[in-house]
Amino acid sequence: MNNGILRVKDVHKSYHIGRRAVKVLHGVSLSVQHGETLSIMGASGSGKSTLLHILGGLDKPDSGDVFFEEKSLVKMKPAKQAAFRAHRCGFIFQSYHLLPELDVLQNVMLPSMTVRCKDVRARAEHLLEQVGLAGRMDHRPMELSGGEQQRVAMARALMNDPELILADEPTGNLDSHTGKNVLHNLFDLAQSEERTLILVTHNEAVAQSCSRELVLKDGKLEE
Repeated sequence: MNNGILRVKDVHKSYHIGRRAVKVLHGVSLSVQHGETLSIMGASGSGKSTLLHILGGLDKPDSGDVFFEEKSLVKMKPAKQAAFRAHRCGFIFQSYHLLPELDVLQNVMLPSMTVRCKDVRARAEHLLEQVGLAGRMDHRPMELSGGEQQRVAMARALMNDPELILADEPTGNLDSHTGKNVLHNLFDLAQSEERTLILVTHNEAVAQSCSRELVLKDGKLEE
């Protein structure tokens, strides 16, 4: 029985700077299982974020394909890609992207505005309790520390109960102690929600926290 949730087939990607083409991904292939925690490590500029954006349907490869539960993301129409990102995939970025005019609870509930979801408030409160922020729900982002803001972003990413979580340098803006705590919360959330987690990082200690580690080097993935 195939328990794969995500499959990447021979993905290539280049960017054009003036007349010069800069190749970033050179035939990347990958298979990810349901419930797996996978890290992709690489130096700055190696194409980690580009690959993650392609996995989440935020960007398209020049060639190759990405399959989510054996359905091609590359060939999906834009409306279906948007539905995939709203329902099936949660994103956590290095920058928290919280709306300053909304309080913590409202920020976590925000993704539910694009979908029909029962018990929205109860779901958001439950997620905030899981990341230890039950007492900060009515606070604004500017009243929180960086680690607290990232925990809010993590709760928001899981609001619509996605099967797949994609994290781009989730501890990159945090000191090592705070980063460890946030990472612990992230793995606890993924495990308790039985979700698949893929994170990209340049930090070896963060990478080693996952059940499988890959390295992106010269545009290709290595074990």
